[in-house]
Amino acid sequence: MKIEPVVCTEIKTQHTSFVVDFQLKNNITFIAGDSGTGKSAVYSFLQELAVENKSIKCYNYLDIKKSYKNAIKLAKGKLFIIDNADILLDDAMRSYISMDGQNQYIIIGRNPTGLLLAQDDILELASETLDGRTRFTLVGTLPAV
Repeated sequence: MKIEPVVCTEIKTQHTSFVVDFQLKNNITFIAGDSGTGKSAVYSFLQELAVENKSIKCYNYLDIKKSYKNAIKLAKGKLFIIDNADILLDDAMRSYISMDGQNQYIIIGRNPTGLLLAQDDILELASETLDGRTRFTLVGTLPAV
């Protein structure tokens, strides 16, 4: 389900020689991709940003035993960044997130099932290194026609 972003339309941060530069077009941004493409590294850079920006909350497999589900359901006006979504998000949470119009999500995983996303809502990381800096952006997974 396409809902316009409710928290931010872009997210930018820098960590040493890495730059994250995401344009967010929908309320749910799903990042898929093979192992080794930088997804978990980007998650860690966004975790650092969350320390400074209290509207960002990050969860990954280390939070499986914490009450992250309740925290998400009680929140308003937050950007949730969820890594290892295939582990953390059961069907009920995916359904909740797909209908949540009060928060925004960047979800990193392999399986977007249950989030009511169209194929063009599933993105991958692209990286480009220039002058010793690696810049991560988001690109569609659909082949160009």
